[in-house]
Amino acid sequence: MTVTPATAATAPPPAATARRSTRTAAVRTLLRNRLAVTALAFLALLIVVAVFAPLIAPDDPNAQDLLMRLKPPAWQHGGSGAHLLGTDQLGRDMLSRVLYGTRVSLLVGASAALLAGIVGTLVGLASGYLGGWPDRVLMRLADVQLAFPAILLALAIVGFLGSGLWYVILVLGFTGWVSYARVVRSEVLSLRSRDFVTEARAIGVTDPAIMRRHLLPNVMAPLATIGTLHIAAAIVAEASLSYLGLGVPKETVTWGSMLADGQLYLGTSWWVAVFPGIALMLTSLAVNITGDALRDVADPKAYRR
Repeated sequence: MTVTPATAATAPPPAATARRSTRTAAVRTLLRNRLAVTALAFLALLIVVAVFAPLIAPDDPNAQDLLMRLKPPAWQHGGSGAHLLGTDQLGRDMLSRVLYGTRVSLLVGASAALLAGIVGTLVGLASGYLGGWPDRVLMRLADVQLAFPAILLALAIVGFLGSGLWYVILVLGFTGWVSYARVVRSEVLSLRSRDFVTEARAIGVTDPAIMRRHLLPNVMAPLATIGTLHIAAAIVAEASLSYLGLGVPKETVTWGSMLADGQLYLGTSWWVAVFPGIALMLTSLAVNITGDALRDVADPKAYRR
């Protein structure tokens, strides 16, 4: 077949064709993983629930009715159709509280992962690209933070600053940047000697521009994987802090505070603690499965048939 100038002009460049082929292979690999597709669908449902909780929840999550306290789920003897998942020790509707708890968990998880990702990426880029004493100083700071268990460090900081939603997000964000920084640094160390970086430096491109335009796009795949897994860790950490009474204020509904309230009633009113525990477990599991799937998609070997 003879290629005319018009055909050659309209044909996509080889680089664009390769990128499109890679994206297609990545999507095909992800869709073949039925467990990952199920997890993604569940996460999408959680996002819808979090956004539209005021419209979906049957009652105000903080509305108390002591005459209806500790009512079992609707399918048990003594249950009521008005409270499908029963009520807690103050007569509050469990279904509404579980739905509203989704908002706090997803907000804290996504915000903490985003904050940690930004800080860790900046540190990793600077450390890996500049090298020398900046690399030594930044990595020693990372080693110092790794010397303290993250949850204990979070407990200490929250105990000092006080409870509050944004305090929890800040604490979980600034205690989780190390994993991002180490991964980005290792990637940048292998990229900074590549030809495209050397050529950019030779034509006078500044170091910040090289890091932003040439290095950052090449570390986004591992960052997405780490970020997804960090969301699950942040959700569990927030629930742990709320369980201990050091998370968000008590008037804000969270799964961790619901678990703390329900632990005294496990023997008589199991639903007060079990339903928020199931929601926390399924959410963390879905996020972890999604992170594993993203890691497989980012691996070029996964595209091989």
